[in-house]
Amino acid sequence: MDMLFFDSQQTLLRMIISAAVVYICIVLLHKVSGKRSTSQLNNFDWVVTVMIGSIGASTVILKNVPIIEGMASIITLLTLQYLVTKYASLSPEFANTILSEPRVVFYEGQFLPEAMRKERLTRQEIECAMRSEGIHDYEDVAAVIFESDAKLTVVPKRDKSDRLDAQGDIKPSDTLKTLF
Repeated sequence: MDMLFFDSQQTLLRMIISAAVVYICIVLLHKVSGKRSTSQLNNFDWVVTVMIGSIGASTVILKNVPIIEGMASIITLLTLQYLVTKYASLSPEFANTILSEPRVVFYEGQFLPEAMRKERLTRQEIECAMRSEGIHDYEDVAAVIFESDAKLTVVPKRDKSDRLDAQGDIKPSDTLKTLF
């Protein structure tokens, strides 16, 4: 109970300096590593971000974790993230292994229960995504896709003249073709 509110001035000063150094290093390292480390997160990016936060906190709070060791760990994680994402951009097979695939959960006025079940999505969540896009009628939606970054993308229907192929059948938009 002695150290509940205050341990010592030395401990407090160490934490203040450590927090400032770790903060500056993380900001600079994220600037160097590029937008990917702070963009919309897929599962892989999210894990790296959580690990960096944990290492940063441990470096600031724990006396037995020197700043250099904490920064070396963060640099290692960001380097691994860069290498893995670089390789994923070159190898579709590797990308499919580490990234989740987008999934159509609503198509042409119909909720897709099997896809919704696999993604653990409710009808209310899909309807919320539609409303947030200003769409209030199911017939105005071509599709709703649960993206690899866990966002719901609402694809509105195109003009009637642009939606039909030469035979008069509804053609999916270019961004939806790859999902079927």
